[in-house]
Amino acid sequence: MSMRAIAFYGVLTLVFALADQLVKELVETAMPLYERIDILPFFSLLHSRNTGIAFSMFSGMSGIGLSIVMALVILFIGFLAMRTGAAQVWARLGFALILGGAIGNLIDRLTLGYVTDYLFFHTPVWSFAIFNLADVFITVGAGLVILEELLDWRRGRRGRGNQAD
Repeated sequence: MSMRAIAFYGVLTLVFALADQLVKELVETAMPLYERIDILPFFSLLHSRNTGIAFSMFSGMSGIGLSIVMALVILFIGFLAMRTGAAQVWARLGFALILGGAIGNLIDRLTLGYVTDYLFFHTPVWSFAIFNLADVFITVGAGLVILEELLDWRRGRRGRGNQAD
């Protein structure tokens, strides 16, 4: 990856992490813990704290241990991002989203000891995990990386098919 691309996607990563932190700060200051604001019949804002990772897994693990694991994952994702080709724009954007979200959650963990969550999808008989903007960034980013891989696979398959003709 060129230095120019590193700088561009690095700035995007920081923008995503800062956006996440800004929204979490608003939730922390404007909503008491466990307050719920219904937005739609199936969607609410619910101020919550997660001491684990996705779906509260590893919530019993120490904050320092979890932070170290998260930092190692961020480094690994950064390594993968650096290996993307110039034409892999969707993957590069996806990695910037993943890294921005992961850094946003790591900042929470290091400064607060937990991650602030607030997005809550539910029905009267079912509810989904409470999550945050960083989690959305990570999920969308992973989807973009997978999309890029599928597109590359199709292009390669199409290219091999044309050579046989």
